[in-house]
Amino acid sequence: MASTTPSASLTHQGAPSSVIVHPLVLLSATDHYMRVNKETSKRVVGVLLGAKEIAGERDSWKLTTHEGQYSQAGILNVTNSFALPFEEDSKDPKIWFLDHNYLENMFAMFKKVNAREKIVGWYSTGPKIKTADLEINEVFKKYTKNPVLVIIDVHPKDELGIPTDSYIAVEEVKDDGTPTRRSFQHLPSEIGAEEAEEIGVEHLLRDIKDTTVSTLAERVHAKLGSLKGLKAKLEEIHQYLEQVAAGKMPVNHEISFLLQETFNLLPNLNVEELVRAFSVKTNDMMLVIYVSSLIRSVIALHNLINNKLALKEAEIEGDKKESDKKEGDKKEGDKKEGDKKEGNKKEGDKKDKAASKGGDK
Repeated sequence: MASTTPSASLTHQGAPSSVIVHPLVLLSATDHYMRVNKETSKRVVGVLLGAKEIAGERDSWKLTTHEGQYSQAGILNVTNSFALPFEEDSKDPKIWFLDHNYLENMFAMFKKVNAREKIVGWYSTGPKIKTADLEINEVFKKYTKNPVLVIIDVHPKDELGIPTDSYIAVEEVKDDGTPTRRSFQHLPSEIGAEEAEEIGVEHLLRDIKDTTVSTLAERVHAKLGSLKGLKAKLEEIHQYLEQVAAGKMPVNHEISFLLQETFNLLPNLNVEELVRAFSVKTNDMMLVIYVSSLIRSVIALHNLINNKLALKEAEIEGDKKESDKKEGDKKEGDKKEGDKKEGNKKEGDKKDKAASKGGDK
């Protein structure tokens, strides 16, 4: 379980202070869950891989300076992952199975592809910490000193937050001298990507994008999501300040300085020039919207008239073709009738000539 005891000190020397999860890890974990346990409520487990590089070697990755020791930034980048065969008893969560041989064979193959990627922890689709997670975490200590547990929510209900929660196992030392025990401590996590990964994600989103939705609707939806996120963050800040004022939480001076800096950046809306500038800007935008609406109405009316004219011309053309067809049929019928009469006349003349020759004889 996650540690929340205020009267205990937590020790996790050499552990990261935050975790950055890359998009490939999210896609792999989701695909793993969809292939294995989509129709069930069971979770899936896999291995997390990260690159331990010298700080400053890559601008976007601030990682280790020595093997197993993180840089001052303390940021762990989880860049890749692979699935593990895992089973646990639904009735007794302490009974579980994890295939160690499969783990070692897969990691050996991944190491041939990219030797820089090391085992940095493991992931679970949770959606929460389970009873056996501390025991599973001890297994991964064989491969890394401070394994990180990342719980990935494959069915996120909150569209504003990120679907990952990161934890690290720490030794909880109590002040009253009672024996220490291990527990999970929450780590800040975020979703990050390099430029190549961002391009791949953009192409993937472009392929699954709903083509029936207009660009304007997408922009409005994005603005709405941003406003909802801002509202949620403001409510979270409000709750934090209320708890601090009530003495339920200790004062964090760093958070206070950041909040003060945020408030200092807010514009003073009581200045007359600023109010006038906002009014002018708003009026200009409303004028553009009004003119655009008029133009759209005129174009719609113009298209309607053109459509009516086109339909009328099509009807006239259809009537003309029909009358021409009737006239042609009539002429053809008259011609056939004339030919028939002329043929009958010739036949009668031949009979008359034959009759007159017979009478002469």
